[in-house]
Amino acid sequence: MSCNTSVTRVQLPPAVDQVPRVPVHLMPCEIEHDGPAQVSQYLTATTKDCKQEKTVSFRGRGLKGQELSCPQGYTGLVLKEINKPGSDQEDRTVKLTSTFDKLTYWNLETPTNSDDTVVMAMDWPELAEAIHGPVED
Repeated sequence: MSCNTSVTRVQLPPAVDQVPRVPVHLMPCEIEHDGPAQVSQYLTATTKDCKQEKTVSFRGRGLKGQELSCPQGYTGLVLKEINKPGSDQEDRTVKLTSTFDKLTYWNLETPTNSDDTVVMAMDWPELAEAIHGPVED
């Protein structure tokens, strides 16, 4: 039995606290663009008064979204791959380009809910701590 392993290296800038914080949108589609975009020019959300729900139209399709905060004590990282490996067994290198503390998660035409995997992922660190943390008497 052979074991193929690869390593992912993260290049950090000298002053991590000076990396820019950026707004992040997680879209329910694939957009063939890597890099910054003028999101505020093309994607202006309206927020309903009664909920935290946001609505937009993107290329004629209705999107419904919700702003999610990173779990307490966590920071989101935006990484850019420097060299793309040719296979899963090759090492890869990424660099830190920006950070975020919240993101807007979008669904296609249906409101986000607590069963969405991204919403559940934001609750995981707190749940993991409850499961694996020390037990108090």
